[in-house]
Amino acid sequence: MLARVANNLFWMGRYLERTEHIARFINVNYFSSLDAPNETSQSRQFVLNSILRMVDDEPDNDEFLDEKTVLFDTVLNTENLYSITSCFRMARENASGARDLISSELFESINKLHHYINNFDTNIFLERGLDEFTSNISKAISTIKGKIVTTMMHNEVYNIIMLGVHLERANIVIRVIDTKHQDAMLTREEISYKTSYEWTTLLKCIQSFDMMKRHYKKVPISKDTLDFLILNPQCPKSVLKCLKNAKCNIDSLNKHDNLASAFLIGKITAEYSYKSIDEIETSFNDFIQKIIREINYICESIEEELFGA
Repeated sequence: MLARVANNLFWMGRYLERTEHIARFINVNYFSSLDAPNETSQSRQFVLNSILRMVDDEPDNDEFLDEKTVLFDTVLNTENLYSITSCFRMARENASGARDLISSELFESINKLHHYINNFDTNIFLERGLDEFTSNISKAISTIKGKIVTTMMHNEVYNIIMLGVHLERANIVIRVIDTKHQDAMLTREEISYKTSYEWTTLLKCIQSFDMMKRHYKKVPISKDTLDFLILNPQCPKSVLKCLKNAKCNIDSLNKHDNLASAFLIGKITAEYSYKSIDEIETSFNDFIQKIIREINYICESIEEELFGA
């Protein structure tokens, strides 16, 4: 396989995962605020700032944010690299670059969503289409990822795609956790940080609310939520589980047992397997920055070793 094609597969997986999580975060964060028990969490400015922080566009807290502008920029604006439309465009371009290696069913699903996005009326979106558009994006990406699992041979092509998916999932889950942690800190004068409504919103953004409640058998609090989404080895969206899955994928590619990136993933996975949530909470901001750097370093190492980037 050409290194360029392998790189396309890796980034196709990453952009698909990024598209899905941004769409779900915007939807859940926006509409959950309508039921929030405190005034700050209900504030449009608070919600819009939260959305911008998550998609990597640090907002100016003193600047008044126009709701339609922010939603358009983060969803449909093709000039913004972090928008849903831009992320999926990049996923499709990378899929096209590896067209001969992926199934026709997978490529057809990607094209179907591509046409849906391109034909969605901007005016309808700005007036009443946020829930419809973002919900359909999340569902369509889930279908696309299902096609990866059910129509692709589980060979090196599959492992490269899923390596991108799992590393991007770990990265974006950490970003969502960081965003909602900051939101919980901002609302702590109205409602306790430990029992903040932002933890419920966080779990819903990651599609883990029901499973977390069944696991702990109580309403979400800060410590349990962070433990579930970072260190729980059985939660499919937890950072630790994503790293374990990425380790399995790269081990399948590491035929001669000499990839430094495979060793790096294994080392970091082992570290978090024996870490406690108390350690993380003691220096939460340092932990967030550390793990983001580690995941970025893993991705850079993979691109250099496997794809010659």
